[in-house]
Amino acid sequence: MKLYESTSILRPVQVETENDRVVEKMQEILTQSGSNILKVDNSGKKKLAYDIQHEKKGTYITLQFEGPPTVIAELERFQRMEDHVMKFMTVSINPADLVPVEPPEQPEGEDAGDGGIQ
Repeated sequence: MKLYESTSILRPVQVETENDRVVEKMQEILTQSGSNILKVDNSGKKKLAYDIQHEKKGTYITLQFEGPPTVIAELERFQRMEDHVMKFMTVSINPADLVPVEPPEQPEGEDAGDGGIQ
């Protein structure tokens, strides 16, 4: 199985449940095809560099997953048909380029939380 990253720009809607529905459907398509979802990142609403379908902002969603090449056609078919998806792109990524997500370091000791001021 190969590693892929799919980035989608969704319409900025007032009710976030619509975008959540689209993301859940994309995850469902991936899991039904036997893919392993590694990361789901909702970067939120951002200003676009240029208008897309008369929209000035878009919600950025990134999915990283491991799966067979056949899943790409099904995922992109859904994204083409879904009205909330304005743009999308899926690329193959090198496993060496993946950066492991580590939890933030916790300060140790009682004096660690004072910011170093004495």
